[in-house]
Amino acid sequence: MPYQEIIELIRQNINSNDLRFTLHAQSRMEEENIRPKDVIEAMLNGLILENYPEHKRGPCCLVCGYTKENRPLHIVCTTSLSSTIIITVYEPKMPKFLSPTKRNI
Repeated sequence: MPYQEIIELIRQNINSNDLRFTLHAQSRMEEENIRPKDVIEAMLNGLILENYPEHKRGPCCLVCGYTKENRPLHIVCTTSLSSTIIITVYEPKMPKFLSPTKRNI
């Protein structure tokens, strides 16, 4: 499925309030002081950076988006279920990332 179709399905789920957070995502959000509304804002304006259709735990993707305060967030979420499930959330930082959209390889 093309990235644009995936992100549109994710946005539809958000707008239908069909969004869930794993315990891991909730823990990471607490560690990094990320609110659920921050995740929603970032996902609504975000782009898919990477797609993992063959992931061992099920198809998912990495979304990069920005909060209204212009804070970059990375969100890993499911792509094949009827609901969107947020698997993990974090702010991309050095040394792993050179920028919000570029890994430090």
